[in-house]
Amino acid sequence: MTAAPSTAARVRGGALEIRDLTVGYGGAPVLHGVGFALAPGEVVALLGANGAGKTTLLRALAGLVPAASGTLTLDGDALTGLRTEDRARRGLALVPDGQSVVAELTVDENLRLGALWRHRGAARERAVADVYELFEPLARRRTSAGHQLSGGERQMLALGRALIADPVLLALDEPSLGLAPLVVAQLMGTLRDAAAQRGLTVLLAEQNVTSALSIADRGVVLDLGRVVADAPAAALAADETLRHAYLGF
Repeated sequence: MTAAPSTAARVRGGALEIRDLTVGYGGAPVLHGVGFALAPGEVVALLGANGAGKTTLLRALAGLVPAASGTLTLDGDALTGLRTEDRARRGLALVPDGQSVVAELTVDENLRLGALWRHRGAARERAVADVYELFEPLARRRTSAGHQLSGGERQMLALGRALIADPVLLALDEPSLGLAPLVVAQLMGTLRDAAAQRGLTVLLAEQNVTSALSIADRGVVLDLGRVVADAPAAALAADETLRHAYLGF
């Protein structure tokens, strides 16, 4: 398997460094001294079984759970200790598992809500139009409420809401969960294209290993809250021992 090349590294920031990160709940550590880095424009798949710590890492990155120790930096600026909204203003966008669409609002209202603090006037209209161009099914459903969308359309809308804020670092938690294989392939392809076109750095937490590695430059594998592998996507996909031990295929 050959990872899709990242063409965006020359365009924008988005360098992420995670160093010695320890995070837990109720005094019980979930992540144990985790450390790795993402270069600007790089797409990295964060892999591992349920309970490996993927979601906890993304929540800590977004400031939704505090770090017991360690540091997080984005383009050299410390994120540790910042509020979630301040991290967003620094250019971090998180698409959590199944929680990014306001079901009562229409597609268009959801997108405009995502653009509220980042764009105004004509700039907002252009940002919304760009999302509709990227996700054509959303353009056809712009007046539909969030609860009327299919699973794939909801994921597109969640991703569109994140992109409309013009982040430099996009973190996604299991975007393929519950979707049909064809929809997953379409979503991953769109994510790859959006990352390249917009100069995004992407951290993609996924249990659908094959799909994630197909668009990633690199993969980081967690097991019980520790990094057990960090290698190019093609090398991870070809490592049969590691795949059987940690990735389930």
